[in-house]
Amino acid sequence: MTQAADVILEARAVTKRFVGVVALSRLELTIERRSIAGLIGPNGAGKTTLFNVITGFYPPDEGGIYLEGQRIDGLRSHEIAALGISRTFQNIRLFANMTALENVLVGEHLHTDFASLTPGANGGRPPTGGGAPRQSNLASRSLAPARLVWEVLATIGQPPLVRSTERSAVERAFGLLQFVGLRGHHDELARNLPYGDQRRLEIARALATRPRLLLLDEPTAGMNPQESQAIVGLIRALRDELGTTILLIEHQMRVVMGVCETITVLDYGEKIAEGPPEHVQRDKRVIEAYLGTGSFGADDVATGA
Repeated sequence: MTQAADVILEARAVTKRFVGVVALSRLELTIERRSIAGLIGPNGAGKTTLFNVITGFYPPDEGGIYLEGQRIDGLRSHEIAALGISRTFQNIRLFANMTALENVLVGEHLHTDFASLTPGANGGRPPTGGGAPRQSNLASRSLAPARLVWEVLATIGQPPLVRSTERSAVERAFGLLQFVGLRGHHDELARNLPYGDQRRLEIARALATRPRLLLLDEPTAGMNPQESQAIVGLIRALRDELGTTILLIEHQMRVVMGVCETITVLDYGEKIAEGPPEHVQRDKRVIEAYLGTGSFGADDVATGA
């Protein structure tokens, strides 16, 4: 039996409906700390909906989401990210006309708060969230006018603590790019990177928020077998070297069976199986959900045939 101290995430009786369609039905899910867990099921099974509920994009209609015992459904997405949950998306969502380094610095925003470095109204806090390092050139692109004024003043003054914080953010961003295999690509625009490298960059940006739990939505989608195996190695490194807990959605069964320690299977929003890969791949309900009733067997599920 899993001890409470070993659990990082729980979904308790989570239900989500869309115009009468039940996308998730009283779903129960427990993710252990420092584990690599898989979430699989046919298209429309509710996998991405669950990710959206966990990260605050959708509120559950019933039930709750708990991060280390703290209920988080009802919080805004940025608040959930600050508590330690980050994600990637099935369809890559990078800032295409920003460099790889700038994309990662967007993630650093969450933990780079220049507001605490200077006195002022509202406890020295600027009008909106954390600041962006000057190198990222984000202020002119995405910050409110009042925030932009504050950034300009901070840049003119450049107190030592601001310079130190800025330098630390950039150094960490460089380190994350190297960790995911993008060393030397920091000045390349995201849109110019090969598809596989864009996937790596999205992971680096998610890591910049310093997550305890990382949700990966089809991280090997569109990749050839060699590229997929490289991502599997990266996923293992995220857990083994950074201590990050991983929950991933994946349709490539070779990836799921090769990297996940536990697998949860959804079908029409309901959990139909859960357990280690060798158990799940032989479950009759899983085989039927993927392949229908017929002459196929467990080996087909295991290989993704």
